[in-house]
Amino acid sequence: MDLATIKRIGIRAAYRAGRILIDHFDKPLDVRKKGAIDLVTQADLASEKQIVATINEVFPGHGILAEESGAARGNGHDLWIIDPLDGTTNFAHRLPIFAVSIAYFRDDAPLVGIVFNPANGELFTAVHGEGAHLNGAPIGVSVTERVGDSLLVTGFPYTIRDTPPDKPVARFTRCLKAAQGVRRLGSAALDLCYVACGRFEGFWEENLKPWDTAAGMLIVQEAGGKVTDYKDRRFHIDDMQILATNARIHREMVQLLDLEDCV
Repeated sequence: MDLATIKRIGIRAAYRAGRILIDHFDKPLDVRKKGAIDLVTQADLASEKQIVATINEVFPGHGILAEESGAARGNGHDLWIIDPLDGTTNFAHRLPIFAVSIAYFRDDAPLVGIVFNPANGELFTAVHGEGAHLNGAPIGVSVTERVGDSLLVTGFPYTIRDTPPDKPVARFTRCLKAAQGVRRLGSAALDLCYVACGRFEGFWEENLKPWDTAAGMLIVQEAGGKVTDYKDRRFHIDDMQILATNARIHREMVQLLDLEDCV
């Protein structure tokens, strides 16, 4: 099957899910905790159900890995990786920084990435070898050469209350001192897309899940950026660390993040 069709169905699923999220956004929410600070709402579940149904309408043999329902086995070659609501905590607090994230992999290779923020209508897309786009217009990473001139973004892991925060805090402190500024938005998918379109020069975070990074990773790469782990090794969606930059500041970011006392 051609990637244009894959992309079209992925966008259809993202828009359908986005309408569900907007319908729930100003209504009372049934918020449950999956962890101390990890939330799930009925909006997450309804969005995921709609995305899965939309994909199954056209590709019933494809596998699906979704945040709330887990993995559904398919033909072993085609896999969709879904986050129905990236930024649930923002959503639950009525903060309009959240997204639907949908990625398509074939034989473990990322080929299509889609991230949609229904609150502002921004749709980020990428197809392997075809570049990255925002609402249909081509995007690219920034040309900033130094961390000192860069705006960075990060997140703290959901395990922050259960494990010592020393390493994340140490990395944050080093980057805060070195950069022009550091932000924490609460949606890894959007963080990655904002690197792709030049709003941020770099993003780092640890203990993320495949559905947090699968789509955004490809969008950054297709926009001309670089994605690795903290040691500058090729990133895989199962890795525990991700560093995404405009490529120009990547070596400097690795030096900030991968220090002996932070390993």
